[in-house]
Parts: sequence; C-alpha cells; structure tokens
Amino acid sequence: MKIYIKMPKSLLPYYKAELALYQDQYRKGDFKKAWGYLERAHVIGQKYPYAHSYVHWKMFLFGIKIKDTKEIIGQIPVGNTGGANISPLKPLPVKEDIQEIFIKAGI
Repeated sequence: MKIYIKMPKSLLPYYKAELALYQDQYRKGDFKKAWGYLERAHVIGQKYPYAHSYVHWKMFLFGIKIKDTKEIIGQIPVGNTGGANISPLKPLPVKEDIQEIFIKAGI
C-alpha cells in the first residue's frame, strides 16, 4: 500500500471547491448542505493525511457548533464519509460524481 502525503495538484482544486462550498453553506446557516460538502471533501482527501485530518478537524468543529456530542467524539477515529453516524470500518461506494472528479484529476 502506497502512503500519500500531499494531494496531487490535479485533485487539489476539487477538494478546495468542496471546502469553499462548505464554508458558503455554513455561513448561510444551512448546516445540512454544509455537512454534505464536508463529507465530499473527506472522500476526496481520504488518501492524503493532511487533507484528511483537516476535514476531520472541520467536522470536529462543526460538531461543537451544532452541539452534537456523538459527532464530536466520532471525529477521533477515522471513517468513510467522516461522520460519526457511520462505522469507521464500513466501506461505502464512492458517488459517481466524485468518481468523475478522480478521473478528471487522473487519479
């Protein structure tokens, strides 16, 4: 298994776009949509430790914001879409549009 450190430059814009969409929805107070963008950023950044950890940090802060103890504690282990509502050992299929992102980025 190859260990990746930095996200490829070809994938980085997609990851950043998801985080920007998260921030936009978060500022608007649409926490459901905001969370969805964090999950997407998590999937995109999952192979890359810095990106992956950053999204978990944002999810941890999000859990604090919405006062969700389960989500706060759930950010300690690593998970698939990142949420505490899913077992960290349960693999999930990657959404088709995110698969397209990986293809476009040459991943």
